[in-house]
Amino acid sequence: MFEDWIHEKLKTEIGILRYNHSIGVMETSIKLAKYYGVNEKSAALAGLLHDCAKSKDKIKLLKMADEFGIILDNVMKNNVELIHGPIGAEIAKRQYNIEDKKILSAIQYHTTGKEDMSILEKIIFIADYIEPNRKFKGVEEARKLAFEDLDESLIYAMDNTIKFVINSGGLIHLDTVKARNYLKIEKSLE
Repeated sequence: MFEDWIHEKLKTEIGILRYNHSIGVMETSIKLAKYYGVNEKSAALAGLLHDCAKSKDKIKLLKMADEFGIILDNVMKNNVELIHGPIGAEIAKRQYNIEDKKILSAIQYHTTGKEDMSILEKIIFIADYIEPNRKFKGVEEARKLAFEDLDESLIYAMDNTIKFVINSGGLIHLDTVKARNYLKIEKSLE
């Protein structure tokens, strides 16, 4: 679907296991894009590249944030699982020549979500959560919801993620709370 160099570079950068996950996210993103009438190529590219910064360690990610002029809040600075979103958007732009702001934003917010997400942002967020290689309690329900009600699937995923993070003693990013609350309010107005 994309030029071979993108696949080869990505595979080299993130390793075969993470690459296979990215292919799963790409394929799931394409299915969701078809279902919700979103540009399939944009969804595929965002899905493929969403984890392009994932293999880097915390020190490297913090250094890159500084180099790129990305200001990280304290939650991001203390959670390597979240940092790779904004750094990944910058890497996609600088190393993979992605100029589409919608694709870059979907990559940036795939870890936290945000208030008033675009459909593409929602698709990449949930595709990452439900791609075929994922195996955890509740993933089947999330997969079902994703093709019934995209917003409900996001609320379900965010609720489960927030519970998991709390039970693990981790930090919850404010963007996730805002995204969840925004979706809940929007659903209540339907």
